[in-house]
Amino acid sequence: MKPAVARWLEFAETDLKAARALLKEGSLSPVVCFHAQQSVEKCLKTLIESKGLNPPKSHDLIMLYGKVDDMIKLEEDTLAKLNQIYVDARYPASLGSLPEGPPDSEDAKGFYEYACEVFAQVKAVLRAG
Repeated sequence: MKPAVARWLEFAETDLKAARALLKEGSLSPVVCFHAQQSVEKCLKTLIESKGLNPPKSHDLIMLYGKVDDMIKLEEDTLAKLNQIYVDARYPASLGSLPEGPPDSEDAKGFYEYACEVFAQVKAVLRAG
């Protein structure tokens, strides 16, 4: 594995670990969701890098996924929700809101599990070479 690919994957895993630790706290659901989004973003950028391309400086998961959808199959509805989480989690007015309101612990758990699945798929794709 190229060093840049390994580095992206390492950063994706770090965000997963942060989300897992924060999930145990219980009251930090928007922050858990933010780290889940960051992990998925970095997973997608890992795959882009593995294609020999420079990952775009974008946080748009749908756009990033479009560059690697030949390598991995993901649920786009969840990617769209995570896009919303990223934008809203960075500003105090909405603190990582979904259309239904701020994410709760169930949302956080679901997004964390989704990010774990994406991470596992990316590792499998990279292993398969």
